[in-house]
Amino acid sequence: MNVNPYLSAAQQTIFTQAKIGIAGLGGLGSNVLSHLIRAGVSHFIAADFDTVSPSNLNRQFFFADQIGQKKTTALTENLRRINPDVELEFHDCLLTEENIPEIFKNCHVVVEAFDKADAKTMLITALSKTNIPIVAASGLAGFGKSNDIRVRKVGSHLYLIGDLTSGISPELAPASPRVGIAAAMQANTVIAILLGIQI
Repeated sequence: MNVNPYLSAAQQTIFTQAKIGIAGLGGLGSNVLSHLIRAGVSHFIAADFDTVSPSNLNRQFFFADQIGQKKTTALTENLRRINPDVELEFHDCLLTEENIPEIFKNCHVVVEAFDKADAKTMLITALSKTNIPIVAASGLAGFGKSNDIRVRKVGSHLYLIGDLTSGISPELAPASPRVGIAAAMQANTVIAILLGIQI
């Protein structure tokens, strides 16, 4: 099903052939998937071991009646409501430095969508010997300061979205507005990479 009638034939071909990896299905990953599917991308490889909890509902693409479900199961249901034909290869597992290269080996771009800094570093390290572009995020907690969230290219294959300062803490909780901005910018960066246009 083509959910985006505004694509050119060339763009539609690129989006149909692309495989996008998503590492983590929380506030970033679940919303990046929603944006990319609505844009017309249709094949994803993603992984998360967690279940939906009440604290997820303030920023993640889940609903109250899905609390307790595996995120992979709940998100499959939600995303297929946008496009029933979307190809979802979801892995219900904890990502490690050992399994990341195998899971994402056929991806054209991988989105880093973890909460913790050490997990972010692990993903980047695990894929460092590949030429797969990585779209990561750092610094998106709290409210306001929307213009501080930016896209930076770091090296030849790493794109970093965020303000690089506002990490999650008791004073700065993650919330839908800034997490949503970062997720949309991650999705937009993926699309720019696929189409070969300016980030």
